[in-house]
Amino acid sequence: MTTKQIQENYEIAKARYAALGVDTDKALETLQKTPISLHCWQADDVVGFERNEALSGGIQTTGNYPGRARNIDEVRQDIDEVLSLLGGTFRLNLHETYGEFGGQFVDRDQVEVKHFEGWMQWAKERHMSLDFNSTSFSHPKSGTLTLANPDKEIRDFWIEHTKRCRRIADAMGKSQGDPCIMNIWIHDGSKDLTVERYRYRQILKESLDDILSEKLANMKDCLEAKLFGIGLEAYTVGSHDFYAGYCSKNNVIYTLDTGHYEPTENVSDAVSSLLLFVPELMLHVSRPMHWDSDHVTLYDDNTRNLFAELVRADALNRAHIGLDYFDASINRIGAYIIGVRAAQKSLLKALLEPLPTLRKYEDEGKLFERLALLEEEKTLPLGAVYDYFNMKNNVPVAEDYLANVEQYEKDVLSKR
Repeated sequence: MTTKQIQENYEIAKARYAALGVDTDKALETLQKTPISLHCWQADDVVGFERNEALSGGIQTTGNYPGRARNIDEVRQDIDEVLSLLGGTFRLNLHETYGEFGGQFVDRDQVEVKHFEGWMQWAKERHMSLDFNSTSFSHPKSGTLTLANPDKEIRDFWIEHTKRCRRIADAMGKSQGDPCIMNIWIHDGSKDLTVERYRYRQILKESLDDILSEKLANMKDCLEAKLFGIGLEAYTVGSHDFYAGYCSKNNVIYTLDTGHYEPTENVSDAVSSLLLFVPELMLHVSRPMHWDSDHVTLYDDNTRNLFAELVRADALNRAHIGLDYFDASINRIGAYIIGVRAAQKSLLKALLEPLPTLRKYEDEGKLFERLALLEEEKTLPLGAVYDYFNMKNNVPVAEDYLANVEQYEKDVLSKR
């Protein structure tokens, strides 16, 4: 499409939405300034730079599409390519295993701020903020239990690791003048039936109490639940119920990973419930398929419903949006673009919903009118508005980015 066509299509769409009381310019302004945290681990299949080993500890990556980033420079190169094809505001989410260790082995209970100073400088040059994650998987001491391990030596190792990660996150937040969101996810569980459900959860609670006792001003903690992990199918210590209770009681951010639930679950329904009891939400926007998994985010019902609930609850200022998937079966740059654009389109659709009219219908008991408008707005010209958003950001519009990704694969990825 030409610039003139995109502009004309937008003006038609703008008028159509205006007829329903929706201001498209205001929606685009909100979309522009709402940050999305890119996950660094899509670039290299969650391998990281500590051991250069495949995943273990309750998760795995499938696929061996050529072009995986093999070192920190290649991860940064790929992220820069992704950013060049996207409009909007972005953060970067790092796992602890993505530090700059200078070719030396640094065990996880010895990691320090200095191992991430290069990332802080890199992000500052791009006017981005960083988020962070502790890393309890893919380690000889991971086993099936980390923070919930009855073995004090193992448990203390992971407690020390997580405490150090919080201090790194605090340093990141101080450097960027913006709180770093520090996520804690552990894979702890059991492959088969256990009679120690209460005991392991009690240990996990005590470990978290210890970890979070240090007050840090430049970071925010969030805790991530999981349905189950590979090899840990029967029992997960850090379940949804456990973290919903812990976060509510201790005023901690709850991480809602949409890939960590059964595909038939209405995960978006958790938004309004959790927001009544926790201070904020961290969203890991992903996609389950048949089981608890992380596939590339799509513009599907689950993703649209998630963002609709955030906007309907007027809670964008209480939610941190990030992506979390690792698909090694397709071009990894393309996977990034698909996922980010799906999240952006879902958010935009929520921002363009004629919410005041829908609320009025509901309050007046006009339920036929409410349902009719919800159906009609599904086919309003959202695509024209999103095309205009990308044009304004000087990035490829619609499917035009495919050529960029293919060229990058030819010039860069195929030579790795």
